[in-house]
Amino acid sequence: MTPETVIGLGEQALLVTSLVSAPLLLAALVAGVVIGMLQAATQINEMTLSFIPKLLVMVATLFVAGHWMLQTLIDYTRSLFASIPGALG
Repeated sequence: MTPETVIGLGEQALLVTSLVSAPLLLAALVAGVVIGMLQAATQINEMTLSFIPKLLVMVATLFVAGHWMLQTLIDYTRSLFASIPGALG
């Protein structure tokens, strides 16, 4: 295995990780900002008020984007397994 191969595999892994985690992170960010604005407007500072809606938004995001996330991981794993013979020899 050459250093270029290892760097390429690392870049692909980071790209796939970023793509798969982006929908959940963006949903949590949007939900947190909206809930924070509501809490600031109503002056309710209850920790569970921010946790439960974020959890529900993340579950909904998993239902919506879960198939795409899983397919992305499967495609990456298949391409990784297919590239093993070329990387070794």
